[in-house]
Amino acid sequence: MLIDPFSEVLTLTNAEAVVTGGFTAGGPWAIRFPAREKIKFFAVVKGSCWVTLDGEPDPVLFETGDVGLLSVPRGSVLASDPGVGPVGAMELFTGAGRNLATIGDGNDFAYIGGHVLLDPIRGKLFAEILPPWIHTRAASPQAAVFRWLLDRLIEERDAAQPGALLASAQLTQLLFIQILRSHLETASLMPAGWLRALADRRIAPALRLMHGDPARSWHLEELANACAMSRTSFAFHFRTVAGVAPLTYLTEWRMHLAERALREERTTVATVARSLGYASESAFSTAFKRIKGSSPTAYRAALIASNLNSPGEPRPDDVADAT
Repeated sequence: MLIDPFSEVLTLTNAEAVVTGGFTAGGPWAIRFPAREKIKFFAVVKGSCWVTLDGEPDPVLFETGDVGLLSVPRGSVLASDPGVGPVGAMELFTGAGRNLATIGDGNDFAYIGGHVLLDPIRGKLFAEILPPWIHTRAASPQAAVFRWLLDRLIEERDAAQPGALLASAQLTQLLFIQILRSHLETASLMPAGWLRALADRRIAPALRLMHGDPARSWHLEELANACAMSRTSFAFHFRTVAGVAPLTYLTEWRMHLAERALREERTTVATVARSLGYASESAFSTAFKRIKGSSPTAYRAALIASNLNSPGEPRPDDVADAT
């Protein structure tokens, strides 16, 4: 099976989507959701609403089947009409374990929302490559897939069949991946960076080689040949879509892998260096410090100190996360 660089990024950052709440509404209504330091997503299951993001001048209409993903901490207002005064989401979702709410008779509109859990360290890679805001419309080419996933999620939530919790988790993860896939279809409109590179078909063979064997000393000519391009054309196109040169991309990916390996205290720095293709520990340490700003030893010491000072962040499932 071919190496899939995008799946590797999702796995490395431990990106996991979780549905945390929802509401139904009828009549005039509006809710203000606070800014959260999380990647948030939501879907309109029934009806339509206007979404106004803090800092944006105009509201955007979301219709049945539309999905939104917000990767920056911005507050938002969802409303049946932009002129309706909002109530705070915390007022609606007050009470232990309450993550569902009904406004009015609840017959006109239905919404589900959640967030993406990320590894507290390696998750920065994923958070940095996402655009601030993604709006995938139900009229998109992926509409049928979104509709099926949303229908199954609601069915699992309402039917309470055995295994519903696990099924819902898997469906939510598929929904999240589908949001990203739909966005990747617009790769030519993205700024240069990792996300655009992962979506670019012309350099995909080179990415698969580098991700498949990151320890190998890849040469520019090998990577260009895999893409059926000249060295000059390949180097120019790669930098255009990725924002960095091919071998710089490889070095950065190695350092992300190194971060994961260094979290295992029993793995020596020398072992990490060898696993990533460095001839010596000092060469690896120099590269790591250039990319990450600290030596591997200092990085590991900081991780240990952080773990000692913090009991760890539990996976959120409280009322606030329903918003």
